[in-house]
Amino acid sequence: MTQVKTISLDSCHPMQVPCADCPIRYRAVCASCEAGDLDRLDASKYYRRYQAGQTVALAGERMEFVASVVSGVAGLSQTMEDGRTQMVGLLLPSDFLGRPGRAVAAYDVTALSDLLLCCFRRKPFEDLLRSNPRISGRLLDMTLDDLDAAREWLLLLGRKSAREKIASFLVILARRTAALRQADPAEVPMDGIDIELPLTREAMADYLGLTLETVSRQISALRRDEVIRLSGKRQVIVPDFARLVAESGDDADGGLPI
Repeated sequence: MTQVKTISLDSCHPMQVPCADCPIRYRAVCASCEAGDLDRLDASKYYRRYQAGQTVALAGERMEFVASVVSGVAGLSQTMEDGRTQMVGLLLPSDFLGRPGRAVAAYDVTALSDLLLCCFRRKPFEDLLRSNPRISGRLLDMTLDDLDAAREWLLLLGRKSAREKIASFLVILARRTAALRQADPAEVPMDGIDIELPLTREAMADYLGLTLETVSRQISALRRDEVIRLSGKRQVIVPDFARLVAESGDDADGGLPI
């Protein structure tokens, strides 16, 4: 059983944290890389930090890098001609930002919490992608996972109740937390898992298509019904993961791990 290494990233600069020691090593685009691949990625990477609320990229503007989210959460949003804005996606730790072969950003990207990105210069990364089937295959797998997740999110927004939406969001976070804690997330016990809410309740409301009052009310209801326990403002403990899945309205046998 291989444990993912935990390291401090408080003072990162390029080349300080080897790819082999990265906390998202087993979930990110480099998950299937061999030692030589990691050396090439190490040579072209650098870190960028953003405070909550800072803009990472604007739709239509050129992006000189692609990146993996190391810690924190970024939001993807689109703005209509009249100024109306809709959040259309979240990037959680290990998610990939940017699209090789497309030089401009497709969405506005904003740090929803303090955010750390492991960035790769676009041209070297695209060259590596063309020459390395392991990295291109991993990126394809991640893209297909994103497509499945987007379809699941259509169901959430279109059919689920407010309580089911909150429970579904917590299920996603619990699965991602488990995946990042160990190379084989199936070996991580889900009952009693503690997760940190990466978003404010205002951001959760925006993303889930709810009001702030509804988010607060439903979280309190789940706590009162002992589906979850709260520790502080952001820490959530899931005593019985199967019960949380049941509250989400998902098919426990057929739901997609996200």
